[in-house]
Amino acid sequence: MGPGVIDLRSDTVTRPTAGMLAAMSRAETGDDVYDEDPTVHALEERVAGLLGHEAALFTVSGSLANLLGVRALVGPGQELLCEAQAHVVRAELGAHATWTGVTTRTWSHPRGGVDLAAVRRLMAPDAGPYLVSTAAVAVENTHNFAGGSVQPLDDLVALRDLVEPVGIRLHLDGARIWNAHVATGTATSDYGRLFDTVAVCLSKGLGAPVGSLLAGSADAIAQARIWRKRLGAGWRQAGVLAAAGLYALDHHVERLAEDHANARTIAAAVAEADPSVVDPGTVETNIVLLDVGDRAEQLVDRARAEGILTGIVGAGVVRLITHLDLTAADAQRAAKVLAQLVR
Repeated sequence: MGPGVIDLRSDTVTRPTAGMLAAMSRAETGDDVYDEDPTVHALEERVAGLLGHEAALFTVSGSLANLLGVRALVGPGQELLCEAQAHVVRAELGAHATWTGVTTRTWSHPRGGVDLAAVRRLMAPDAGPYLVSTAAVAVENTHNFAGGSVQPLDDLVALRDLVEPVGIRLHLDGARIWNAHVATGTATSDYGRLFDTVAVCLSKGLGAPVGSLLAGSADAIAQARIWRKRLGAGWRQAGVLAAAGLYALDHHVERLAEDHANARTIAAAVAEADPSVVDPGTVETNIVLLDVGDRAEQLVDRARAEGILTGIVGAGVVRLITHLDLTAADAQRAAKVLAQLVR
């Protein structure tokens, strides 16, 4: 990208800060396949504690963390329930069906939320020899394709109360759980303890170059470590990357509030130009969805010509994501350009 380009395609496009690079260069390392990397150990212990779980496993991606987390709860031929736009069924290339034999059924919610009535109708914990038995429910918080919406804690507690008595377990795709924490003040452990397995990402809002983690019981994580290697995803001196994650946890969590403010700045300007495109009241974190109908491709192309990179994530929907490398001035410039383009 040339100078002056503002990249709103994702919060994965950030580059390590000078402080993060310095931390990476100082990292003490070992062979993680042998479970001997001290910096990886430190990161795994830190994240497990933050999420209220016994153990955690460092993985190369959020998709892998989700795959391992769901596999720990759902056996081949069993089903996972989730919202229809959830990342695990929309954006992971059918990995759960391909590699672990998991089937899925979904409910739809305009904000990606937990529909307790729908879960109650769908769940079949012991479906017998002719139907598929429900083993787990997955929840995404924040919900990417619902515009970064935050799952209300009360809904998650109610979901746990609904499924736990019948033996159905819960997986949290918490790739952006840090955004939910900053937006609501809810401790990450308050979210994490409600779920049997939790996947979190370091390379989205927190700005690390690579890495996610899966948290859960010691037994679940021991099995996940085996499956990580089985899938060819063991790595060696991963402490260099783990150091970036530790730095991000120390320095980049609370600043997510800046990303949320920048997202609201853009949404407010676009809504002023055309209120039908976005409701700023729905922008809870760092994601803005612009519903522009058949103008989507044109908007993306025209924005690119003005130095603003965006992306299409659904029929007529353009997504913008604010992040660590975006300043308030950048947000104001993007807001001005996008407002002009939707008029």
